Amino acid sequence: MKKLFLMCAVVVATLCIADSASAADGLGNIGKGIGAGLAIVGAGIGLGYIGAGMAEGMSRQPELKDDLRNASIIIAALLEGVALFALLICFLI
Repeated sequence: MKKLFLMCAVVVATLCIADSASAADGLGNIGKGIGAGLAIVGAGIGLGYIGAGMAEGMSRQPELKDDLRNASIIIAALLEGVALFALLICFLI
């Protein structure tokens, strides 16, 4: 824990010492990284919910497994498209 705190302190000190132009660029890159990470984590959580719902639906009604699988694949593809679009927006800003 002390090492993590020390690393954070070094990063903050480095950003404070840097001139305003490079600090603003560096903070922008940090923001892009955080935004991209949040987009990926959100997509991962959404895919987990899709998989859980599909497995539960298949266990309750096994005769609908083909319909459930097709619907979950379509929803997962749309979710991945949204996640990639969010990443693109993060890196273009």
